[in-house]
Amino acid sequence: MAHVHKPIDHGALDGRLLLSLGLNIVITVAEVVGGLMAGSLALLSDAAHNLSDVAALGLAFVARRLGRRPPTLRHTYGLKRAEVIAALVNAVTLVAVSALIARSAIVRLQHPVPVERGLMLTVALVALGANVGSVLLLRRHDARDVNIRSAFLHLAQDALASLAVVIAALLSGTSVGVYLDPAAALLVVAVVLRGTLSLLWETVRTLLEAAPAGVDLDALVASVAARFPPVRIHHVHLWEIAPGHRLLTAHVDLGQEMDGRGIEALFHAVKAMLHREWGVNHATLEPEVLGCGNGETLGRWDDFH
Repeated sequence: MAHVHKPIDHGALDGRLLLSLGLNIVITVAEVVGGLMAGSLALLSDAAHNLSDVAALGLAFVARRLGRRPPTLRHTYGLKRAEVIAALVNAVTLVAVSALIARSAIVRLQHPVPVERGLMLTVALVALGANVGSVLLLRRHDARDVNIRSAFLHLAQDALASLAVVIAALLSGTSVGVYLDPAAALLVVAVVLRGTLSLLWETVRTLLEAAPAGVDLDALVASVAARFPPVRIHHVHLWEIAPGHRLLTAHVDLGQEMDGRGIEALFHAVKAMLHREWGVNHATLEPEVLGCGNGETLGRWDDFH
């Protein structure tokens, strides 16, 4: 069911995205240099994830700007789906980077290499502080926005990754210290993949125009019939161009003769209910008196209507 969300200040959120982007560029450079000098795979793995953050934040910013463009004759829904594509690219990139880091960590566990503790700890602490700052910048965002959520997920995971690197650096002088660096890298990978795979599935569902998660189409059809008897809807299509932007088309069996004004008033009430209770932003309804011969909830591509 739909819920009311507090409007997001797009200008302020864009500014926070750019500031987070700057912070992550600094983190990435510091961790690459520090990782190479200290011989730390954990730092380099964290740098790789921060590099993906730079790409994620850049894509998120560009996609948000594109998504706010008005519809055109070529792109009649605008470019809102650009945000979903950006989230998909970010998720796929993160999975690929995680696989490469996991492979390197396994090799390092088999052939441990000591690290430069002081340098590793210093760089890890700086990265942790910057990552936490980036997370705080984006902590207030619309939970339905997979584009910003994907960027936020990158940052939150990297904050945890930096914490793991700090702990590994603190314990690097112990008897198991040489194993903690690659172990921390593997822990980072596990944490990252846990959230990323879920996000990946959600973006794929949106691009495939699946019905929004948690929406029961039969229940939606029944709610219209119960609220507006003898009206029934069928041949229903429900999808999202982006999370939070739902569209619906349906045939409406009026069940009685009605004039044009009556149909218009009825459809206005049905659309208002669909928006209020099911989060449908745009509904296209086709009135029927004699019926189209297909009373099923779902339409079929081999039907002509």
